[in-house]
Amino acid sequence: MLISPLLIFIIVSFVLPIGDMLFRSVENNIVRDTLPGTVRALSDWDPTVDELPDESVYAALADDLMLAQEVKIHTRLGSRLNYDQPGISSVFRKSGRAIKRLDNEAAMAALVALEPAWNTPQAWATLRDMKAWPAQFPATAQSYRNWMAWLKSEEGDDVDPTQLVPHGFTYAALVHDLQKMPAAKIESFVTSTNTDAAALFTNLAGNIADLPNDDFKAQFAKIDKGWVQADNWQAIKRLSPSITDSYFLASIDTERTAEGITQKPENERIYLRLFVRTIFLSMVITCSCILLGYPVAYLLANLSVRASNMVLILVLLPFWTSLLVRTSAWKVLLQQQGVINDLLVWARVIDEAGRLVMINNMTGTIIAMTHILLPFMILPLYSVMKTIAPSYMRAAKSMGASDSLAFWRVYFPNTVPGIGAGSILVFILSIGYYITPELVGGTSGVFISNRIAYHISSSLNWGLAAALGSILLLLVLALYWTYDRIVGIDNVKLG
Repeated sequence: MLISPLLIFIIVSFVLPIGDMLFRSVENNIVRDTLPGTVRALSDWDPTVDELPDESVYAALADDLMLAQEVKIHTRLGSRLNYDQPGISSVFRKSGRAIKRLDNEAAMAALVALEPAWNTPQAWATLRDMKAWPAQFPATAQSYRNWMAWLKSEEGDDVDPTQLVPHGFTYAALVHDLQKMPAAKIESFVTSTNTDAAALFTNLAGNIADLPNDDFKAQFAKIDKGWVQADNWQAIKRLSPSITDSYFLASIDTERTAEGITQKPENERIYLRLFVRTIFLSMVITCSCILLGYPVAYLLANLSVRASNMVLILVLLPFWTSLLVRTSAWKVLLQQQGVINDLLVWARVIDEAGRLVMINNMTGTIIAMTHILLPFMILPLYSVMKTIAPSYMRAAKSMGASDSLAFWRVYFPNTVPGIGAGSILVFILSIGYYITPELVGGTSGVFISNRIAYHISSSLNWGLAAALGSILLLLVLALYWTYDRIVGIDNVKLG
């Protein structure tokens, strides 16, 4: 009971967000939820055999888009598919505007001409009452559900769909279901003991092959040529499952095509390069903090209490200053017409034409982030150094060791736990920074975290952001495990 508040806090603030991130990196329900009939129809299409899917897929697409356009989710689907198939979002937007103009009366007219009862609500009630009718007429059942949802969205709850006949898309789906059925199956409907069902199919039995379709394929081609491009259909089929690896593949600069997993073109490979740069720069920043922080921590540990407190205030001063203010100050200092370059020119270290470029590049990122993260190295080192008794050094010197030998053989090994603690803090913090690299890093000094922030706030590709974050988390855990195996996490101390 005593630990329950802490446990709840950890679950809510740590476990659940990480779990949600991992789930978003593979979740892909939007395609199946928005185009259920199309996804089902596409399961029979083999892109290695037929370049484009058959007419039944286009009929299912028309039916699904009719509902998707009504509830305004077709553009969201287009945006999702556009992450993997650039340009397809415009196809969905254009189709959403034109979907209500599609001609969908041919199949309906043909069915009603053969059997007028199909133009009555009772016929559809009979069809719904047939045993396992969704399994026998899968496209029709899906289309009928879409029509009821569309009708509810269009007319509200005041209209009873059982008293109406569905729109032409459902009749087209029925024709496609009937044309795919074996003749024996249709004959079983005719000879059924259900006289109402038998009456519906008696006049159709010998004419099903001759029933026309509405040629949705040609109509979609007129709306946008993207609907007769094999790449777009392959993307829809590839992204049909509820779980996808496309985000993780994109995170390592690869993609899944009809030929399998392949690398992206050279000019599109950015993420692996950013991961390597992030790890490298984080290590450089960590080493810089060790080199600068160790002498300061040593000074703090060996000064008098009064002087040590004054220096400690200077170390803590950055914590009392906004991160943006500190970063902006470095932009002023490091720019080519900035304070540092002006001092170097004044001191004649460099001439006017040789002003250093220290901002909007990797150098600016290293300098600014070393300054920002330096206190996280100094404080663990200081707390460990304060526990080292001065008698250790005196004993080493009394045994004949020089100052340098006593330092490296006695004092330094005792500070290694503090170096380890500070290194872990600085490295993990630097690997996730994105504001400072964005402001001072230019194109060569940004981290992978900048792309994660971009996909969360700008492109709204949360799946890719989650995948990048998951890979970054795995990299940190792998490096942590490596550190534990080499150094030992038990040797890390904060005082």
